[in-house]
Amino acid sequence: MADFPGKVNTQTSPAETQRRFEIPSNVHVNFIKSIPGILLLLEIFFGLLTWALIASTQYTFNPAYGWVMFVSVTLWLLSIVLFVILLLGLDKKLPTLPWPLVLFVFYAAATVLYLSAFLTDAISVPEPYYPQHNHLAASAFFAILVSLLYIVSSFFAYLGWKGDGQNADGTTVPV
Repeated sequence: MADFPGKVNTQTSPAETQRRFEIPSNVHVNFIKSIPGILLLLEIFFGLLTWALIASTQYTFNPAYGWVMFVSVTLWLLSIVLFVILLLGLDKKLPTLPWPLVLFVFYAAATVLYLSAFLTDAISVPEPYYPQHNHLAASAFFAILVSLLYIVSSFFAYLGWKGDGQNADGTTVPV
């Protein structure tokens, strides 16, 4: 045991250091830099703010906030899953799914649900003298912000779906 410290090598070669900090090849960094990637990150961030602001209050006294919490938490989790799928390129590994159509349907449904959650949230904000008024009013602001982000994402998903050439005319008729 006396020679143990002398046999330990704590030096790392530059090649080992470089390998340690490489981004895995299955991560698509360009997705994060794209407009849909940035929009999805913003939807996740502001969606978190929406439900966290409501969760920090006694929202159970008003049943309308149950709907807002359900929509915001559910879409927040689904957006995180979608982000991971697109970041890791899992959409390319499942070519049987029409991903442009899946994205468009997801964003269109998220837009409708978040708009209804925003309206419910905005209508339910209590009077300014209520102690937690600021949290609930801020959650309504972030809910409309997330709704607008989902509208823009729906637009880009629609363009991706229509511009993808996935219709029957373009794929079945040989040129």
